[in-house]
Amino acid sequence: MVFRDQGRWKEGVELQVQVIEARKAKLGEDHPDTLISMANLAHILKSSGRDAEAIDLIQNCFAKRKQILGPDHPDTISDSKILLKWESQTPQGKGLEQEAQSNDHIRS
Repeated sequence: MVFRDQGRWKEGVELQVQVIEARKAKLGEDHPDTLISMANLAHILKSSGRDAEAIDLIQNCFAKRKQILGPDHPDTISDSKILLKWESQTPQGKGLEQEAQSNDHIRS
């Protein structure tokens, strides 16, 4: 996180990848702590302008969290909101956020 905060994206990505690999080896690919590290890497990628990679990674993380933690878990909900926000910032995603907010309003 420090590298990200300092704008040292390449180093931040490299370190976070090492953390993920270590957690996968010790805890497993689907462990909640591994998924936290994956989400952190997605944020670093997004901050460094690697939007497509960030979206792919947060999609993967969201799918795993939804399956493992359930759809109502705070981490799953957070990933869902982040994914929606990031996808809405892409040319093909314009309007998704407004549509989702409209659907949320209807459900309330």
